[in-house]
Amino acid sequence: MAPTSRLDHVEQSTSPVSHMVRRLILATAALGVLAVVWCPGLAVAQEADEQPAQSIGSSLQDLDDEPVAGVTITVATEDGSEVGTATTDEAGEWRLDLDEAGTYVVTLDVETLPEGVSLRDPDRPSLSPGVRVGQDKNVLFPLGDGEGGGIRQSTVSRLERLSNLAAEGVKFGVMIALAALGLSMVFGVTGLVNFAHGELLAFGAMLAWWLERGLGPLPPMPLLLAGVLAMLLAGLLGAAFEKGIFAPVRHRRSGDIAAMVISIGLALVVRYVYLILFGSRPDFYLDFRLQTNYQLGPVSLTPKSWATIVLGGVILIAVGWALRNTRIGTAMRAVSVNKDLAESSGIDVKRVITVTWVAGAVLAGLSGVLFGLSESVRWDMGNDVLLLIFAAVVLGGLGTAYGAMLGGLVVGLVTQLSTYWFPPELKLMFALVVLVVILIARPQGILGVKERFG
Repeated sequence: MAPTSRLDHVEQSTSPVSHMVRRLILATAALGVLAVVWCPGLAVAQEADEQPAQSIGSSLQDLDDEPVAGVTITVATEDGSEVGTATTDEAGEWRLDLDEAGTYVVTLDVETLPEGVSLRDPDRPSLSPGVRVGQDKNVLFPLGDGEGGGIRQSTVSRLERLSNLAAEGVKFGVMIALAALGLSMVFGVTGLVNFAHGELLAFGAMLAWWLERGLGPLPPMPLLLAGVLAMLLAGLLGAAFEKGIFAPVRHRRSGDIAAMVISIGLALVVRYVYLILFGSRPDFYLDFRLQTNYQLGPVSLTPKSWATIVLGGVILIAVGWALRNTRIGTAMRAVSVNKDLAESSGIDVKRVITVTWVAGAVLAGLSGVLFGLSESVRWDMGNDVLLLIFAAVVLGGLGTAYGAMLGGLVVGLVTQLSTYWFPPELKLMFALVVLVVILIARPQGILGVKERFG
């Protein structure tokens, strides 16, 4: 037997845990260097952008949903100092930029209302809304018919409100479903419960914001192009997660629990790197920021909301079709059913896993861009929706793509429709209550398959 060298003894004594700790330290150091390199550039760019970060405004419409133009609105601080005056345009809209957050007094000049239009509550020509940092605040002055402030029939307004809440629920559900589909695909193929999936979502949103603003060496670009590039780069980040961290974990047979714990640590590290790079202040995309609602039947949504529903729905259908009708989709389903049998059949399992990670990360990046367009871009936005993403995956059925889509839509509809009867602060609770009720009745999820043991 050949003698073993001292180096061989050292290599044999090094445990898989030590290798993994070393990889995590190197990954953390790399992210730290990235933060040091990019953070000054981002800070300078944010300081150079001195435009007001918040605004206040609204849209005035009469009982026939016709815009009311030429109405004067005055905005002042609480101590009476006038901030500015605006006049509604032909679309009935007005808006004023604000230098700082706070509480303001918004007064409508009733003398400028056209004949036949009045405030529904004549005793409230002034409102005192609070405006948060970075918020585009909307204030509502309900208008009547000039004869006692007539109001629509309650049945009509109730129908409109429920229809709009349902449409908002579909929009929210589509965004959740996109991220849930990516998480479900990765779980189905690798068995990994990835707690860092939300950070892929936040990466897509923040990278699109960065590219649109033109921070760093790149020039500003339209949000549509920035969003596409952000999705592709999110896919590369997903591939880096797989190749650099989770593939070695599987190679050393560390187990699913160890991989899940590593994903939790990875999520924490990446999330706070985002905080260093992006800052704690929420921000917004420049394109498509202020839009007028478009009415379709009883539903009234902004064009970007309609686009989110259509685009998200088309992509969900396309991914579902690809999983059923393409070679790579068939390979993914084969690996998710039996990895060893799929490999013995000639399927390149490593390649399938990598493609799955890239596809899941691209879907998460797209979801992040849509969330940023709908709400705001924040460093912790991935963590905020991670619980709902998991709820959608479990609700639809673990590892089932169509289940993740359906689960996302159910979560979106429940969260938004519950606000019709209950305070908005409770909407997430109702989504989880529905999750518990369905799992009690059907533990495998809506579209999951009951497993047999023994």
